Amino acid sequence: MRRFAPAAVPAVLALIGANIASAQRGTGDWMTSANDAQRSSWVRRDGKISRESMQKPGFELVWKLKLENGARQLNTLTPPALLDFFIGHRGFRTLGFFGTSSNRVVGIDLDLARIEWQKSLAASPSGAGTLPCPGGMTSAVTRPTGFAYPGPGLAAGAGRGTAAKSGVGLPHEGAVTLRATPPPPSPPPPRRTPASAANAAPVAAAPNPFAPRVQWVLALTGDGKLHSLYVSNGEEPNQPVQFLPPNANAQGLISYENTVYAATTNGCGGVEDGVWALDLATKKVSQWKSPGGVAGTAGPAVGPDGTLYVAAGGELTALAARTLEPRAGYKMTDAAFASSPVIFEFRGKDLIVVAGSDGRLHLFDAAALPKGALDKTAPFSNPGYAFGSLASWQDEAGDRWVLASAAGTLANSAGLKTSNGELKNGTVAAWKVVDKGGVPSLQAGWTSRDLISPHPPAVVNGVVFVLSSGEFRADDPKLSAAQRAQRSTNAVLYALDGSTGKDLWNSGKTITSFVHSGGLSAGGSRVFVATYEGTQYAFSFPVEH
Repeated sequence: MRRFAPAAVPAVLALIGANIASAQRGTGDWMTSANDAQRSSWVRRDGKISRESMQKPGFELVWKLKLENGARQLNTLTPPALLDFFIGHRGFRTLGFFGTSSNRVVGIDLDLARIEWQKSLAASPSGAGTLPCPGGMTSAVTRPTGFAYPGPGLAAGAGRGTAAKSGVGLPHEGAVTLRATPPPPSPPPPRRTPASAANAAPVAAAPNPFAPRVQWVLALTGDGKLHSLYVSNGEEPNQPVQFLPPNANAQGLISYENTVYAATTNGCGGVEDGVWALDLATKKVSQWKSPGGVAGTAGPAVGPDGTLYVAAGGELTALAARTLEPRAGYKMTDAAFASSPVIFEFRGKDLIVVAGSDGRLHLFDAAALPKGALDKTAPFSNPGYAFGSLASWQDEAGDRWVLASAAGTLANSAGLKTSNGELKNGTVAAWKVVDKGGVPSLQAGWTSRDLISPHPPAVVNGVVFVLSSGEFRADDPKLSAAQRAQRSTNAVLYALDGSTGKDLWNSGKTITSFVHSGGLSAGGSRVFVATYEGTQYAFSFPVEH
């Protein structure tokens, strides 16, 4: 029988010393809405997915799982929060966690497409709700994350994408015996922006992702209660905490530094729109009331110092962590905001991009919000379009990109190159962030093929995944959810070259229903899509056995 080398035993014991312990593979886990605290929707490295591999056969549907869960005003499943490389008493596994419209949270073994556990957390909702205020369902599932900019992750080719090189090796190389290695260094302390440094409290360095610790998944149910569950079995050791009023429409649930945040929209449940914070230690709830409806579907974006940035009405506001005290802001006079912000670093500056109701992208310096936008694009979408969220990534050459889904026929007016003629239903458009005389600006890049009601894109290792949702959307408020469902068609997942917008792959007729809410989630060389009729799809390269 094969034995562990003695030098490896302390490392193994350290990993499993706690009842629930884990080690994560770099920054590959999709933790929260739009992946990370900055809402980038960018998986930086992946062992199998690349522009080269997507141009070859092999990427396909690897499994689908249908759950017994009826839609609630077109909503069914939330995008899964992911935990790659979980170490528990049953060995090494890859897990995903998602909520349902019936107030359940489900944990899945993503390698085997097997339900590990499922927990009903609240009573089934009564009443049908409405499209803007479905009410009474699990609105989000998240894992506690950090707010510093994620690191570069592991290089392409690492992880499950390659076979073991020998019987003895480093973690994630597939070896049976672990080679004794020193623990990885702790990441540097988060960098502060000038706007927040004077007033912010001292912040500890980001936690070491390889350190043994209890792992949690957090869920917000329709009664407004926050649940903290063990990732291994879904058990809830403590009583849930009342976070929001019942039937609020919550967006962008996120947790960092022992505090949970969410935005409320549409005035649902009689709740004023704004941002909420729950201190998990004291159970104290704080609220910031927004001057208008909170824009977007990903909630506030978080800067590298922990400051939250929220777009609401025509105002972009910086809020202090925990207290939600306003720190700085900017107010537009000719338009409102229409997406959640995305934050990224560019040449030493923390930049923010938000879409407006004028069909433009607006670019800001986080350290100088009151001075207004650094740049804004030409209109590229119909006025009044709700963009949801944006995406941002950086290519191998160091160029920074910003992506947005769009609707209507205005894409060509922005000087963007369409790949297949006139825009009919929607598209994904890309801009490159460039330096013009020392001032960051947005330069038109490419526009994708025609899409039907596209969801916000996700980027994996230079590949842009975009979902043509297939949903029939109309401005007629008299159309019921059932009528919209009847007129919709099947969703299609596309993979595009992140630098050119060129088509690399699509799912064809594999997905048999449309997608209303949730959008994409990705990690561990997989891309996840959940449809209206309650099926979770996973696309990847099949594992060779």
